[in-house]
Amino acid sequence: MIGAGNLATNIGKALAGRGHDLLQIYSRTAESAERLAALLHSDATTSLAEVKDGADLYLVAVKDSVLADVARQLAEGHPDRLLVHTAGSMPMETLPTRRRGVLYPMQTFSKEREVNFREIPCFVEASETPDTERLKTLAQTISDKVYEADSEQRKYLHLAAVFCCNFVNHCYALSEKLLKENGGLPFDVMLPLIDETARKVHELSPQKAQTGPAVRWDTNVMEKQLQLLKDKPELQDIYNVLSKSIHLLT
Repeated sequence: MIGAGNLATNIGKALAGRGHDLLQIYSRTAESAERLAALLHSDATTSLAEVKDGADLYLVAVKDSVLADVARQLAEGHPDRLLVHTAGSMPMETLPTRRRGVLYPMQTFSKEREVNFREIPCFVEASETPDTERLKTLAQTISDKVYEADSEQRKYLHLAAVFCCNFVNHCYALSEKLLKENGGLPFDVMLPLIDETARKVHELSPQKAQTGPAVRWDTNVMEKQLQLLKDKPELQDIYNVLSKSIHLLT
């Protein structure tokens, strides 16, 4: 396991829980490597030059910004290593080895929060057919939802995930800030609304589930709410852009 962050921690725990032997954990910092290694009953290292030979595959779960450099160092002198990265937005060709692949679990991960990996869709691809099958078999030990997807498809998967996860969570953060600054109501009051919104799209398409003033283009309500944001022009911009997008889509 190359990496010891949020994704590496979660996928490492899932793999270990299914009986896979994680030989070694690499991280730039000794504390991170040793913490995850202890959790997974593995060895730790902070040196890519000291990464052990002989593993079935090397799962590279690091930041996109350092992926190419880390992969290059792992490949030096080891052209036949099967390198597999976990990034949604990075092409498989980022890895410089002959045998290369991707195992992308599409989920938001935090070290401190347990997830049920069996419910997480995992997308795989590899440069050689035997390695594609190997990755599918591996992924199926931890997930019930395994799909083949090439780098082009995965780019749009990741983009869609940014919209439905990262941008939505940012809206939660903006909502919490508005409540704190205007009367101090707790964000907890929003949780039933958030939960019902999420439950609805299990039964309805997101387009059909959409409600609110922008759907009706209720300018009376919208103008009043924009006035409430008169001291926050950046939030007015977000409000306007999202409202127009909602109205056009519905």
